[in-house]
Amino acid sequence: IAVLHGLLVTLTLGMGLDFYLPMMTGAAVFCFGLREIRTRGKLIEMGFLAGVGIFVAVWALGLARMIGSVWNPWIVAAGWKVLWVESRWGAAGGIFVSMLMSAILPPVERVFKITTAMTLLELCDANRPLLRRLQQEAPGTFNHSLTVGIMAEAAGNAIGANGLLCRVGAYYHDVGKLSKPQYFIENQTGGAPNRHEKLSPAMSLLIIVGHVKDGIELAREYGLPWVVHQFIAQHHGTTLVEYFFHAAKKRKEQEGDHIAEVSETEFRYPGPKPQTREAAIIMICDVCESVVRSIEEPTAGRIEAAVHTMITMRLMDGQFNECDLTLKQLSIIEEKLIRTL
Repeated sequence: IAVLHGLLVTLTLGMGLDFYLPMMTGAAVFCFGLREIRTRGKLIEMGFLAGVGIFVAVWALGLARMIGSVWNPWIVAAGWKVLWVESRWGAAGGIFVSMLMSAILPPVERVFKITTAMTLLELCDANRPLLRRLQQEAPGTFNHSLTVGIMAEAAGNAIGANGLLCRVGAYYHDVGKLSKPQYFIENQTGGAPNRHEKLSPAMSLLIIVGHVKDGIELAREYGLPWVVHQFIAQHHGTTLVEYFFHAAKKRKEQEGDHIAEVSETEFRYPGPKPQTREAAIIMICDVCESVVRSIEEPTAGRIEAAVHTMITMRLMDGQFNECDLTLKQLSIIEEKLIRTL
């Protein structure tokens, strides 16, 4: 796009190669040097490098032109002055572009729904309002999210996915639990009665499943980018809420109601299933961390068995059918999570 745009500008202004090639030199430095923008300083750094590239390109083309006109001393004398002025303006242009881009990048990201690594790193800051609120009101969920973030980033990097995006998604995937934090086990204090004991399985299901919808609403309220919304909506996919499903079946049996069956569909999350590899990784890390945390005496063998079982269950349940995660990548993820845990 830069090559085409530069060509159109050159033709419109009636300029030649002396104008086009230095401009393309600066564009090439930016395009190949900014594969990932993690800091604003990176933009300024690339601006200086682009300026140097343009400066050198202007001098190289100018010297080549003067060598062809060496027979005319007046042209050569004027050429040195023009070269010096043009090369400085070209270098300044490279720096100016980087500063301008640094200023307009946030609204560009918002309008075109693009999230750079720089924005993702800012979202990782524990002082962000939503993360600070999670830390204060649901400390168990906050610690769970941090652990899942470590696991997810390692697993994502291992298969060539966006590890930083996985970490950010993990930090925010359970923010919906802020609406009713004490109804989730990681936030319940030791010895305190479980609040679900006084509720029917159907009512408990509504609270548990509802944290997905509540999380989406909080993400909108706090202005989180769309790319984070997918982790909140998809980290459970359409999985079965097994504990309350079996509790409902047991309750039916105790009531002697053998006619009406408990529908498994009613006790599933609404979805959607993970649409990306990163969302699938968050799903796997979320359930594996929860299961391993509940093991009373964790050993290497028990952790390995638990991780393998959880991944296999999600695979056989069809939760990865809508993302481009391969069996080989699942195997790598499993190995990485076992090591991390």
